[in-house]
Amino acid sequence: MTFQFNVTKEVLDLGVKVKAVVIEGIDNTSLSSDYLAYRKEAIQQLQQKYEGINAKQEAIVQGFYTLHDQVGVRRRKNPPASETLIKLLQKRNDLPSINKLVDIYNIISTDTELALGAHDIDKIDGNVTLRLQDGSERFVPLGLDEPQPVKAGEYSYIDDANEIICHLEIRQVNKTLVDEHSKNIYFIIQGNEVTSDALLETTAQKLIDRVTQFCGGQGQIIY
Repeated sequence: MTFQFNVTKEVLDLGVKVKAVVIEGIDNTSLSSDYLAYRKEAIQQLQQKYEGINAKQEAIVQGFYTLHDQVGVRRRKNPPASETLIKLLQKRNDLPSINKLVDIYNIISTDTELALGAHDIDKIDGNVTLRLQDGSERFVPLGLDEPQPVKAGEYSYIDDANEIICHLEIRQVNKTLVDEHSKNIYFIIQGNEVTSDALLETTAQKLIDRVTQFCGGQGQIIY
């Protein structure tokens, strides 16, 4: 694997904590009875965990809001990804079912309250750097067809073509969308000053274990 991921000091100084995982050679098509049983049980456990909980008040969720405050991102329009997942779970008694790989990392994100994202490596130009935007980057969020304005000073995951593949740890893009045909995946696992290094490490390993259990492939922590 020649793919590399780097983080600038300016972003680390904000309190961002991040791990990067690569898993190659997955099968994101078949749905085994073991996987469906795992998903059902995991959703039930999450329902019990978050019953009566105010997601916005969770310490890790608040840590993401604090992080966004530091780069001038408006709170109301940019809820942390894990808060959104918890609220969806509470509203629907389920999480969105997109595809096997995405469902697995959404379950882990909801459980840990860390922000997780996945990108098809074969659609990324070169390598990825987590850095502060300068305003020149190209950004086409999921669900949109045209590039959106980019504000300097916010942090994003940016490939070598100067294209944002994830804005903050919230908005992913069409370019690197993971679908059922994706084989080689780069995962973001991001926390904040409230999250321990141990939590990120164990979450990265749990992600590798679950994905390779149900999708096959070979995984490693690359950052």
